[in-house]
Amino acid sequence: SGRSACTDTARCRSAEAGNRKYRRRRLPCVPVLTLRMRGRSRCRVPATRSLQMSPADLSAILLTLKLAGATSVILVLIGTPLAWWLSHTSSRMRWIIEPLVALPLVLPPTVLGFYLLILLGPAGAIGSIWVEVTGETLAFSFSGLLIASVIYSLPFAVQPLQTAFQSVGSKYMEAAATLGASPPDAFMTVASPIAIRGYVTAAVLTFAHTIGEFGVVLMVGGNIPDKTRMISIAIFEHVETLSYPEAHRLSIGLLIFSFLVLMAVTILHRHTPVRVG
Repeated sequence: SGRSACTDTARCRSAEAGNRKYRRRRLPCVPVLTLRMRGRSRCRVPATRSLQMSPADLSAILLTLKLAGATSVILVLIGTPLAWWLSHTSSRMRWIIEPLVALPLVLPPTVLGFYLLILLGPAGAIGSIWVEVTGETLAFSFSGLLIASVIYSLPFAVQPLQTAFQSVGSKYMEAAATLGASPPDAFMTVASPIAIRGYVTAAVLTFAHTIGEFGVVLMVGGNIPDKTRMISIAIFEHVETLSYPEAHRLSIGLLIFSFLVLMAVTILHRHTPVRVG
């Protein structure tokens, strides 16, 4: 009986030792599989999140498109008579008006935005009148931002139109006058069709320039969600908070848009026909 007990004890010990070795060999496989599964699940989450855009960024994009569209329409309407006058006048005032129109090209945006903020503020010359009429302030509002964008993008509309009107010359207008056309009629039927490329360039450049505004937008409009928060402000805010994926998503969109705008202007210049009639 003693021998059998020893034999049973030896068998039990050898069985327990085998189980321990088996457990030691099997246990490390469990966390490896767990880590792999966790790693795969973690890698999938950023991929799905990268395709999503926050409602605040979508609002900034729509607001920027709205501002760019309104600025382009207003500047084409204002820039047409101004560019026509600059291209045909012999007045000495031209040497004052023309540099003033081109001033936003060389003036730092923060300087222009600072003086526009003073002008459009509640105590400013324009802002005080606006407060009396509407009861609201122009500064840090969409209306004030629209006025600032029109002033800041003025040369991008006037200079292409001025160049286009200068290329019209005087012989076509004189020929229309000899046929009995009035000056407005000659402008609409002769000068404007010849200058169609200038109109296209002015509208496209103004739209693209307004989308990329930053300094003037920040000074006059600030960063008010759904009111004055534009794409450029959203990118700056994402970079400031180290949200690089969101900043990259908006930045690459602007990069592609800018390239397509320049390509479209080049194609339109080469393939837009000039018709007079």
